[in-house]
Amino acid sequence: MNALHQYLFDTYRAARLGEPLPPEPGTHDVAVLRAVRDRRRFERAPAGRRAHGTVRAALRRWMRPTA
Repeated sequence: MNALHQYLFDTYRAARLGEPLPPEPGTHDVAVLRAVRDRRRFERAPAGRRAHGTVRAALRRWMRPTA
């Protein structure tokens, strides 16, 4: 069962029970990604690691030619 099937089941159940409809799949994806990013930044700060720019720095190290 995928997200669309689950949404259709939940919509049917909510309509029969008179409850509010659930949000459509993908409605809060951007908010969830932002929350995950913010949580990772928050966890990195007390550990003494950089809170931003780590992916770019890792790519720069990986792409650096080794001679």
